[in-house]
Amino acid sequence: MVGAAASSCYASPLCTWFVAACMSVSHGGGDSRQAVALKSSGRSRRSRQQLTKCSGSGSSTTSFGPCNHYNALSSLFGSSSVSLNRNQRRLTRAATASSGGGAMAVAMDMEKEAMVDNKPPTEQRRVVVTGMGVETSLGHDPDTFYENLLQGNSGISQIENFDCSAFPTRIAGEIKSFSTEGWVAPKLSKRMDKFMLYLLTAGKKALVDGGVTEEVMAEFDKAKCGVLIGSAMGGMKVFQDAIEAMKISYKKMNPFCVPFATTNMGSAMLALDLGWMGPNYSISTACATSNFCILNSANHIIKGEADVMLCGGSDSVIIPIGLGGFVACRALSQRNNDPTKASRPWDSNRDGFVMGEGAGVLLLEELEHAKKRGATIYAEFLGGSFTCDAYHMTEPRPDGSAGVILCIERALADAGISKEQINYINAHATSTPAGDLKEYQALAHCFGQNPEIKVNSTKSMIGHLLGAAGAVEAVATVQAIRTGWVHPNINLESPDNGVDTNLLVGPEKERLDIKAALSNSFGFGGHNSSIIFAPYK
Repeated sequence: MVGAAASSCYASPLCTWFVAACMSVSHGGGDSRQAVALKSSGRSRRSRQQLTKCSGSGSSTTSFGPCNHYNALSSLFGSSSVSLNRNQRRLTRAATASSGGGAMAVAMDMEKEAMVDNKPPTEQRRVVVTGMGVETSLGHDPDTFYENLLQGNSGISQIENFDCSAFPTRIAGEIKSFSTEGWVAPKLSKRMDKFMLYLLTAGKKALVDGGVTEEVMAEFDKAKCGVLIGSAMGGMKVFQDAIEAMKISYKKMNPFCVPFATTNMGSAMLALDLGWMGPNYSISTACATSNFCILNSANHIIKGEADVMLCGGSDSVIIPIGLGGFVACRALSQRNNDPTKASRPWDSNRDGFVMGEGAGVLLLEELEHAKKRGATIYAEFLGGSFTCDAYHMTEPRPDGSAGVILCIERALADAGISKEQINYINAHATSTPAGDLKEYQALAHCFGQNPEIKVNSTKSMIGHLLGAAGAVEAVATVQAIRTGWVHPNINLESPDNGVDTNLLVGPEKERLDIKAALSNSFGFGGHNSSIIFAPYK
């Protein structure tokens, strides 16, 4: 309340007019009081009462010291002397001016600023997808990746990166071959964590896929180009190596171990390489990371803060500390003898998720900006939402799927469409006993009456890419829109009780004319996210 009163004292255009009038009177501008009185005659009684409170009884209005409410606000922070804000300084200067006309000029200038701050909203800018890049166990470009998904090929195999014979889980969606040649400088390739290398290559591939050549890039306003690519785990391998080196001596540590371990540095390095000076940061919300990054990037474009955004997620934690951590959580499948059958969303014999690794990046662009440069538009981003279960670090709510349902409903509202318009869902579905069923119940609640709805899980073939999952699945969703084909759910041999397989895509790819598509991602901490794409029309 104190803050509100103080704000009203110094920001209100009405208060500005009254103060200017008082200052004008003190310098002989008698006519100004009458003029201001006429201006303010239609104002509310509440505004006049606020002004009276600010003036204080028995004090001179011409001295214009800080009002009691402002002093009360400053006392909350343990200080009786608070620096004057911009408007106060202007009014103080005006109070010492030699003429009332100067005070009125300052007041009018302030009111003009207030009018600019409260300008009416313009027509909302539309956001489209014009490029995509991926690094996955099923391919290093969107077309190869999606063709493997359509064929039902699995990218799950035995871990080869290190000796994991002592672990109860020895399988993952591991990327077997990966090259940074032509994408990242050799010196950086040796020093960087894989999550950054996947991020940089996928990001640059998205630009190439979007037709952003050097000539096209030269025409971009770099101040309105941004990068928002997150990571759930960051540079765990760099950090693990630093811990091992520390056992010998701190002198053995990689001097880049701190910056290259942080989740924000991938976005920063990509922006540095491209010279993009717009919004640049990372978000880390566990396995919901990518969707958070995509929705926030779209919002930067809608608000006019950017014209172009590279967004998505990247993670690479198929290393001893990563595998061991998830084994300790008892979250992983132990179907080591049959890796391709291990990830089985909605199947009654599922026994946990399978770790994956990689990156997914979307090139989002303001519609008119994309049209002006003649870009190929793959799909339109309609909107999305976030919610929190506020229940448990890792378990879904026991009272059903209230948080997920709320997230979906808010995403539909943000996109401005009805639930009947959604006919394809790329589900989070990780192959965990509790999570799959809770999400299915939420989807059935929201879309179960739609006979056209089709639901699948990309994780059945590539495993769970953690912070990169949502971005890779967004690529799959956009590819479904582009091609008119949705990929199968593999390993769904014995559906869980209560699961209606009519809602799910079967063991083979299916034709689907997508009207609008929803992609879900949920993360440890109760983070829920839903984003919506549609064909561009």
